[in-house]
Amino acid sequence: MLTTLETTAIAIWVGESLYAYPGLLACHIVGLAIVVGVFAMRDLRLLGFASDIDLAVFLDLKRLAHAGFAINLVSGLLLFSSQASYLATSIPFLSKIACVTTGMVLAFILNHRLGEAATGSEIAIAGYARTRILACLSLACWSAAIIAGRLIAYIF
Repeated sequence: MLTTLETTAIAIWVGESLYAYPGLLACHIVGLAIVVGVFAMRDLRLLGFASDIDLAVFLDLKRLAHAGFAINLVSGLLLFSSQASYLATSIPFLSKIACVTTGMVLAFILNHRLGEAATGSEIAIAGYARTRILACLSLACWSAAIIAGRLIAYIF
């Protein structure tokens, strides 16, 4: 099935075009910067950094983060198509996918908590030990995803 994916016209275009792979990789990096930028700032704010920033700001930035994730999803699927059989057995790639999935689950949980806090006290949400633990886990997941993504090119 993966070999069939690699022989599709779009996968061949991604793999052989002078501009497709670098262009998609650039889009992937921009999407990554948006997603990780928004979520890392939110997580750091939940951990007590930049306490003068209102937590409600991150509810407004949620759509931007989702747009960044959509950019990553589309560009990532296209990049994957050109090397599907290799990537399906790559430990760094599989680790990256696990970290991104976990990071997105944590993002939904934390954003839900922020939404609940918007109707109540900001101090309540920021003070919860569980919320801080989730923020630490989120930061760890996004950092690990970036590292694993970079290792894909170097570890077989």
